[in-house]
Amino acid sequence: MRQSPLLPNGSITDEVRHALALVRRGCDELLVEDEFAQKLAHSAETGAPLRIKLGLDPTAPDIHLGHTVALNKMRQLQALGHRVIFLIGDFTALIGDPSGRNAMRPPLSREQIRANAQTYFAQATRILDPGKTEIRYNSEWGATLGAEGLIQLASHYTIARMLEREDFKRRYQANAPLALHEFLYPLLQGYDSVALQADLELGGTDQKFNLLVGRELQKHYGQAPQCILTMPLLEGLDGIEKMSKSKGNYVGITDPPDEMFGKLMRISDPLMWRYYTLLSSRTLEEIEAFRRAVQAGRNPRDFKVQLAQEIVARFHSSAAAARALQDFNHRAHGGIPDKIPALTLRGAPLAIGILLKQAGLTPSSSEALRCVEQGGGAHGWRENSRQGA
Repeated sequence: MRQSPLLPNGSITDEVRHALALVRRGCDELLVEDEFAQKLAHSAETGAPLRIKLGLDPTAPDIHLGHTVALNKMRQLQALGHRVIFLIGDFTALIGDPSGRNAMRPPLSREQIRANAQTYFAQATRILDPGKTEIRYNSEWGATLGAEGLIQLASHYTIARMLEREDFKRRYQANAPLALHEFLYPLLQGYDSVALQADLELGGTDQKFNLLVGRELQKHYGQAPQCILTMPLLEGLDGIEKMSKSKGNYVGITDPPDEMFGKLMRISDPLMWRYYTLLSSRTLEEIEAFRRAVQAGRNPRDFKVQLAQEIVARFHSSAAAARALQDFNHRAHGGIPDKIPALTLRGAPLAIGILLKQAGLTPSSSEALRCVEQGGGAHGWRENSRQGA
């Protein structure tokens, strides 16, 4: 007989407490925690899994490590027995997510969206258990909503509420272009939660407004409102901007093993701990023990190697991770790698920052210029290239 998840005094059982601790690890916010505890308790009592939603718009063909922060959390929720819904936003991508942007996002064609969407699920299932993952496309309901349905949907939210969103308010106050169709994006993302009857939705911290819209719309449509789990935005290799392919500071999960390993060895020592917390399967206790070892004098490079091997092994294999380490050490001691990629530089003449970025020696032209200004010189570039840049 299944044990009741609620104790006589109304507190939660160890089973639910364990699940909450797992969900909270590395997250930014869990809203509303008491509600989610009750959802977990009801799920444990009835055996009915919660419906957990994560949506990604296919705006680029590749998934990078920044995306995997939320995907890792989804995998943990799968392990707890819940139903994960991987939603590909092929309809919302026609608008483009305006979150955190200071200008309108250039629209993508249907052909670009379709081509990108084809790769997303295959890449996501390198992390998620495909047998326990429901894949959906929001064109299923978005494309059939029609003008009448869209008007009805828009009636549930006011312009004043939309302008509470920081990026919208900032652009409006600066008289920067703010198109009406951009207001539709959070409404349509919120409607996804209605269509899927989500119990919990995950997203980056920049998605909080959109996730809250989903919660409000569910109330309007007579559903129990979803809870919200926001995950931190992972900084890219430059340690400044969030990881993004357009910024060139990303690690793609389909990157070759040597390239993936080399990129990870380039992250700064302080940033390494954030990568450990958000990307590693190590326990928090293990990570804290690594920190203490570094504080006691251990070389942080040892733990960076360990992290790089773990991530390469996850997306390739343990054997590939071992070979990547061997090749990395070979180059660090002045050796020449077995495979040297061909490089084609675009445009001439090239400024030094752009040249070094295109050559892959730095994640951004601004970082290259900083290194030059600080006297990095030839030795600095040799160090970068040894680290797989």
